[in-house]
Parts: sequence; C-alpha cells; structure tokens
Amino acid sequence: MGRIASALLLLVLALCCAVAMVKGYNHHESGEGGERRERERMFLLRDMKRVMRTDAGEMKVVRGSHGWISDMPNIHVGFVTMEPDSLFVPQYLDSDLILFIRRGEARVGSIYRDELIEKRLNCGDVYRIPAGSTFYLVNTADGQQLHVICSIEKSDSIGWGTFRSFFIGGGSNPTSILAGFERSTLSTALNVSESQVSQIMTRQKSGPIISLSNSHSDSHPSRVWTQFLEMKHYERVKCLKRMVQVHEEANEQDEEPIMWSFRKLFGSVFGNQVSGKDEERSSRPDSYNLFDRKPDFENDYGSSVAVDQSAYSPLRQSGVGLYLVNLTAGSMMAPHLNPTATEYGIVLRGSGRIQVVFPNGTLAMNAKVSEGDVFMIPRYFPFCQIASHSGPFEFFGFTTSARRNRPQFLVGSSSVLQSMKGPALAAAFGVSEERLERIVNAQSESTILPSGSPEEEKVKNERIPEAIWSFGFLSNK
Repeated sequence: MGRIASALLLLVLALCCAVAMVKGYNHHESGEGGERRERERMFLLRDMKRVMRTDAGEMKVVRGSHGWISDMPNIHVGFVTMEPDSLFVPQYLDSDLILFIRRGEARVGSIYRDELIEKRLNCGDVYRIPAGSTFYLVNTADGQQLHVICSIEKSDSIGWGTFRSFFIGGGSNPTSILAGFERSTLSTALNVSESQVSQIMTRQKSGPIISLSNSHSDSHPSRVWTQFLEMKHYERVKCLKRMVQVHEEANEQDEEPIMWSFRKLFGSVFGNQVSGKDEERSSRPDSYNLFDRKPDFENDYGSSVAVDQSAYSPLRQSGVGLYLVNLTAGSMMAPHLNPTATEYGIVLRGSGRIQVVFPNGTLAMNAKVSEGDVFMIPRYFPFCQIASHSGPFEFFGFTTSARRNRPQFLVGSSSVLQSMKGPALAAAFGVSEERLERIVNAQSESTILPSGSPEEEKVKNERIPEAIWSFGFLSNK
C-alpha cells in the first residue's frame, strides 16, 4: 500500500511539474509575442487612415515612422482608388507628391510656370507634383478602377497633421479656398456679379473625388469640370489664354454664365499668362515608366530597378528616390544596408518575409508580409527580403534620397565579405583564412540569391506536447 501511495505521489508531482513547465512555456511565448509585435510596429507601418471617401473613390494614408529616429526624413504613403470616369478635383498640397500608377490609366493636369501641363499616365508611370502646385487627376480607363500609390513628403512650412489639401474647385463639399473670401471681394476680383459667384461656389456637394459620368445635365454640379475636360488639349490651352486677355472678345458675352465665370476663375487662380515658348518645352515635367526601365540587376532569381535624379530629374527637387524589386519564389534579396537613405516599401504582389537587424547584431524583426503591406527600413539597418515558396514576390517603394543609393551587400559574390576577406576579417571572426574563404566563396551569386529549403511551419499547439513528452508519460513505446 505504501509503495502504491509513493508511486501515486511521484506521478502527481511529475504531472504538476509538467503543467508548470507548459504554463511557463506559454508565458514565455506570450512575452516573446508581445515583444515581437512591438518590434514589428517599428518597421511595419500599420497606421492607415482613410482621409477622404466618396461614391467615386477614396484616399488612404499610411503614416511614416513615428519619429523614433529623430533625424530620419519622414515619408507618408498614400493609396488613391478612383472609379471609372471620375475626377480628383483641382487642389494643391503642402507636400511633395510622387504618383505611381499601380493599375489603370489616368490623365494628370498640373500647373508649371503658369501653364497647364497634361500627361497621360499608364501602368508603371511615375510623376512628380511639387508642393503648392495645383493639379487634378482623371481616371481615363474604360470600365477600370484606377489605383495610385504616392509618396507624401510634407513641407516644413505648415504643422498640420500628415498633409493638407487646399481645394481650388468645390462648394459645400469640399469647400473651395476661394469661398473664404467675401462675396463682394470675389465679385470684384472675378468681374462677375455676386449671384454668379454664389452659383459657382455652392453647387459642388459630391466630395473631393467626383463622378463625371452623371454630369451630362447642364444643371449637374460637376458639369463645369466635364465641359473643360471634354475639350481637346489645344482648346483647353486656348481657353486658358483667353481667360487672361485684358480685352475679352465680343462674342464671349453670349456664352453661358457658368462657363464664363469658370474661365475667369481658372485665370484668377492659375496665373496671368500661358507660355507656349519652344525653349520652355524641354523643361516641362514629364512622367517616367518603371516597367519600361531595363533592370539595374537581373539574374535567374529576380531583378531590381532603382530610379534616382540622374534618370528622372524631377526627383532632384523632391529628394526622393524610387525602386522596384521582383523576386522569384523562394529567392532572397541578399542581406544589405542602405548607407544614404531610409527605405519605404509597399508589397505589390505575392508574400514573403522581411528580416531587420539592430545595430547591436540582434534580430529586430522577422515578419511575414503580403500584398498591400507597408514597411520601413531605417538608414544603416541591415535587412533582407525573402520570397515565399508559393510564388513571386514584388515590392515597390521610395527612398529618402534622390542620389544614387549604392546599397552595401553583406553576403554574396559582390559583398563586403568578399571584398574584405583576408587576415584581418578572418581574425575578426576568429577563424583561419582558409576556412573564411571557403565560407565566403560558397555563394557564387550576388544581390539576389537562390532559394533555400522551405521553412517548416510549426504552430504553438504542436510544441506544447513536446514539453510533456520528455517526461515519458505520453510515450507509447
């Protein structure tokens, strides 16, 4: 009887130990999970807010770093979605914009030296709009949504939140900046009656992104924009020139009052003349297509493109660079660091992992990312991107320098390890030169590296029994 009691007591004590171990394991896992999530918040930008939404489209903004690195330039990332035949009404921002057409086609109109410049943008095009420059955006693709990704680099002049839109056109929603002036002031400035001023300042109620497909009626609030956009380009330029002529043509009096006041309004806002000089045409802003660019690096495992100010001169003014990376399934962008810029990335297609390392040589983050995720890699921090084995991994992004970045690769045939191998590096690792050389030379590829073995995913529930298994209680042997 005493032996049975002793055996039962030992069994109970052993079970208690096992349960305590499992609880401790769970607590350890929970603690690690909380720390991991905290670290991910440093590099994965999850703070997305919808800043505007209408029936015709919306704009969301992901805030950049929250200032945890004080001297790092801060870029916010915007996502604009527009329904077919819609217009992002004329406005200017307190921030530099670089537009990237992710999907669809668009027409952007912007003011350059008092001239209306219009560009047709296709998938892969990038286009810069300086802070303070009035612009509008039209979805021109038939039956297709327009998806735009943009960098938003805020000006230092105004301290209002992420960025601020100053709408030129508008009514009760959005409100035009002109509406802040007294009616009598606008009446005098536009040389029209106060009733005409009230008409053009109160009709728009559809929001910052409006549909043009329902504006065929002359009484529709967006009809004024449709009339302007339906003109051929030379007609729009002619219209702008006529706005500012000191002496209006006699037959202008017969035109519809709303269109006449619209022209006056554009003339008042956009400047005093439209320049058509041939010598200025070469310096006009233009777009640049990332997909047409020959890769800077390409092998069997992927490709990468980097666009700096030498390739696209408008970047010189914004101080922002661009890049596009494609990785085949399972391949890796070799561990590297950016010595001159912080990097912001947006996953365009597929999924993968991003690993970031702290300066002290500890793992800062190892997170899975998928389409739509936004990440940030601070300057000097080593990192790598690894495509999942399920398919290709494509990401696009912005850097905080328009100069050539020259990333420093830490591993691979053209890496720092390869360039510096010798007695000093061998001594630093505490190995012989021969052993170091064998390790460094084992990787014959550079920049984008081939696939390793697929990771074995283990869920938490699979790990817990192992803690009990070691006691032998669940063994069936």
